[in-house]
Amino acid sequence: MSVRILTGGAAREAVERVVPQLVADKVASGITGLDPDLWGEAAVEESSKRLGWTEAVATSRPLVAEITALREDLRAKGVDHIVLGGMGGSSLAPEVITRTAGVALTVLDSTDPGQVLSALQDRLERSALVVSSKSGSTVETDSQRRVYEKAFADAGIDPRERIIVVTDPGSPLDSSAREAGYRVFNADPNVGGRFSALTAFGLVPSGLAGADIAELLDEAESELVYLAVDQDDNPGLILGAALAGASPLKDKTGIVADGTHIVGFADWAEQLVAESTGKEGKGLLPVVLGLDAPELSDVPEDLQVVRLVDEATLSRNSEHLAAGEIVMSGTLGELILVWEYAIAVAGRLLGINPFDQPDVESAKIAARGLLDARPEPTPPAFTEGGIEVRGTDDVLSGVTDLRAAVQALLAQVGPTGYVAIQAYVNRLALPRLEETRNIVAAEVHRPVTFGWGPRFLHSTGQYHKGGPAVGVFLQITADAPEDLEIPDRPFTFGQLIQAQATGDATVLADHGRPVLRLNLTSDAATTALFDALNPRA
Repeated sequence: MSVRILTGGAAREAVERVVPQLVADKVASGITGLDPDLWGEAAVEESSKRLGWTEAVATSRPLVAEITALREDLRAKGVDHIVLGGMGGSSLAPEVITRTAGVALTVLDSTDPGQVLSALQDRLERSALVVSSKSGSTVETDSQRRVYEKAFADAGIDPRERIIVVTDPGSPLDSSAREAGYRVFNADPNVGGRFSALTAFGLVPSGLAGADIAELLDEAESELVYLAVDQDDNPGLILGAALAGASPLKDKTGIVADGTHIVGFADWAEQLVAESTGKEGKGLLPVVLGLDAPELSDVPEDLQVVRLVDEATLSRNSEHLAAGEIVMSGTLGELILVWEYAIAVAGRLLGINPFDQPDVESAKIAARGLLDARPEPTPPAFTEGGIEVRGTDDVLSGVTDLRAAVQALLAQVGPTGYVAIQAYVNRLALPRLEETRNIVAAEVHRPVTFGWGPRFLHSTGQYHKGGPAVGVFLQITADAPEDLEIPDRPFTFGQLIQAQATGDATVLADHGRPVLRLNLTSDAATTALFDALNPRA
């Protein structure tokens, strides 16, 4: 077993108290044996068709040769730039796999017109597009496919030679893609999106980009024997107990990379944790932390820190264990499976079904309604520094300036609360917005999450609506300098991303969550935003 987990404080106490009961209840062998009864009667219908991820290593093996052959064929034709059009589980796993492998993959998980244009204008003549959608009806992925089809055709390139589809068998996309003559890879329908890292969704784009996917499966397979056995040193049971077994529960999970060779693991784990556990007013809020995060020097009592390290440094973390942290090491394939088992275990401990996502669809429905009706935008409460300010009444009542609006929102963060910053912008043009996370965290002394929209709607969006009602929401949008038509659709990318932001804000408000929406209308607005967020500026 090369995954090693050390625990301290409340996490260690939880492991010592909870793991023996999990062993006695045969939870590990039950998960491996596809037992749908582990999460209660209400979860049986969903869990009975969502445990295929435990068999992903075996079922995915035949894909390796097919993917490798296709990669070689594409490269022989001069196609060496892979673009992935996918959202949530379809994009987050390939992103961490390729970044860790050090191979290039353009991940297009945005509907911002500037970001889509940047991808289209990057080596189109050498590009292939992987269209990845489990349901086959994801509006973002459908829009990306349409615009690439047109771009290829306009460039005199046959889209059938450049578009590869990954979807569930029998989905609308499966049928239409085969009719159009595209190469189709079918994934296991018994695996949910956030558990699909070791299926076709994770492997096809990663393998085409050049990652060693056979080695990834080897890594995962080496851990399977330890995860399947009901014994006290099972790493899935240990991590699940450490995350969800503390009493009182530490329901914020801070994940920090501290010397690990794996790049971007916390971003993948964020969806797995949030979408699996955030429902019925319960859940674990994943918080992606850098080494300079204020939460690490001023640790909230309800934050459980998980530190990812290399094995060589694992034993030199006594100060972190003394602080009650979880410290773990392993290869990427091993950690993917360990975290999947652990979150299944956490769902049992929390008393929820870890395999459904009942609140994800609400924001999608609201966005579709706005695209169909196309109402006039709600006038801003006021505009300052090139920023249009909108928000819920509990935030903007009596407020007349930008800094006061920000302070009114942050004042609503309670002793168990958190702040979610949601940036529906072109992240290639505005990467500095991620800096807002640390600024706000230092101000509120509470956990702060940061998500690029609309991609977070497919991950932490579930937790925002279904988890504990203790979050406050800072939404950042921007006027696009240039819009982009979506072929054969009555709306543009610019209209789509604005509808997604507005729809999400509306659903959050309907759930009683405080929302402040700041729309940036000029380049100078970014400076005004940072000034408003930083009271010491």
